[in-house]
Amino acid sequence: MMEDNKLNLTPPTAAELEILQVLWQNGAQTVRFVNDELNKQREIGYTTTLKFMQIMLDKGTLTREIIDRSHIYSPAVSEETTQAQLLRGFTDATFRGSSASLVMRALGNGSASAEDLARIKAMIAEMEKNG
Repeated sequence: MMEDNKLNLTPPTAAELEILQVLWQNGAQTVRFVNDELNKQREIGYTTTLKFMQIMLDKGTLTREIIDRSHIYSPAVSEETTQAQLLRGFTDATFRGSSASLVMRALGNGSASAEDLARIKAMIAEMEKNG
């Protein structure tokens, strides 16, 4: 069961984030499944994946349930909460906490599609409407 009030958790490392992304996309899974998915991107040993997931369990990043002798792991925090935590840390460290500077840099690189810009405009309009 995910608890989004755990914002004080240590942000996940890049390797932990890869594991979390597999679980967010596929739901609760075994180490074998996660390892197989990770191996579609790059080769990683089963014992390495197991060790990372055990560390994540100890840190409170994952939860584990034992069903019919299978260990099933789930993320303890939602993808949205983790994204918010990582973005907040990145914004604070890189843009001195300025969300405007972050957005201006992201849009300034010219990679935003017309659809992205329309969604951003709609979001700004909604935020202005709601105060």
